[in-house]
Amino acid sequence: MASERGPLVSGVSDVSGVVRFEGHLGYHPTWICEACAEPWPCHTFRNIPTENFRDKLLPVMSFMLRTAIRDRREQAHGPEPYEIVKRFLWFLGLTDDEARASAATVR
Repeated sequence: MASERGPLVSGVSDVSGVVRFEGHLGYHPTWICEACAEPWPCHTFRNIPTENFRDKLLPVMSFMLRTAIRDRREQAHGPEPYEIVKRFLWFLGLTDDEARASAATVR
């Protein structure tokens, strides 16, 4: 539960180089933050410093991105695939056109 994880987000890199996230997390199929009920990754999650682990964050977020886009197809209303790309890969600063191109390859 969110209350057990706490209200903060932290990116933690242990000795093995594995990055773990605690706090504001979202899960398939809703992709809603369990702590603040915003679309995930929520504002709090997106504000974690990513400079030191972008190389580890990219494959994780890309993997979840595929599932989130598939989940979107089963919803009557919701964000477009390119909007999901921009949301999940916020740390890359993609333009709408770049996000659309990325979304086309993920489908």
